[in-house]
Amino acid sequence: MIQRWFGAVRRRLGGEPGRRENGQATVEYALVVLAAAAIALLVIAWAARTGKIGQLFDLVFDRVLAGAG
Repeated sequence: MIQRWFGAVRRRLGGEPGRRENGQATVEYALVVLAAAAIALLVIAWAARTGKIGQLFDLVFDRVLAGAG
């Protein structure tokens, strides 16, 4: 009788106790994406504050124009 009851509870809970991992991969993926976005925002903020983006574009355009001429 008790074994049937535990079996019914286990089936209702979705398997073995402590083994419910539904959606875990989705949450991990979302956390990785959020972390990558936070790092990207920090790098962009640093680059905008220091003017490195403008220097990079100037360097690239200068080299392209020097190679074309």
